[in-house]
Amino acid sequence: MNKIKIRAEREGDIEAVHQVNALAFRQENEAQIVDKLRARGVPLISLVAVLDEQVVGHALFSPVTVVGEAPTLSKVEETVISSIALGPIGVLPEYQKQGIGGMLIRAGLEACRDAGHGAVFVLGHSKYYPRFGFQPTKPHGIICEFPAPPEAFMVVELVPGTLANLQGTVTYQPEFQGS
Repeated sequence: MNKIKIRAEREGDIEAVHQVNALAFRQENEAQIVDKLRARGVPLISLVAVLDEQVVGHALFSPVTVVGEAPTLSKVEETVISSIALGPIGVLPEYQKQGIGGMLIRAGLEACRDAGHGAVFVLGHSKYYPRFGFQPTKPHGIICEFPAPPEAFMVVELVPGTLANLQGTVTYQPEFQGS
């Protein structure tokens, strides 16, 4: 996979990104989420994997909010912390299981760190994402707004201390509702 290039999504990639997500997930839901977030102007980190000028993979990182409580020296205060989450991430079926998703995730985590994000959340396969440093959120006292097995909702801390004393519920953008 030496010919694969990971880069930021460009305006000319929009249709190809839609196609990647629709084919990777064998449905339109994820593709429509990406389209709606982009159309609403939500600040995104959107990366594509390109092989011979063809977009073969896509990873989206979008803002989430952690609403909860954080203990201070004198009391417990409600906190609202802005963060970011990975998803959807998709690779064209004929290019899956070749490491492209991993390349997108690693590049995406670096882009998130460079953009100043302290942690990245993901709702996904509990046997896949730990290889990138993701771990279950439950021991941190953080849960997902969507019903999910506890081992499937994970976080990777990009800046040490980001998750210290933070407990609460991660809320996704409205485009993810009902998907």
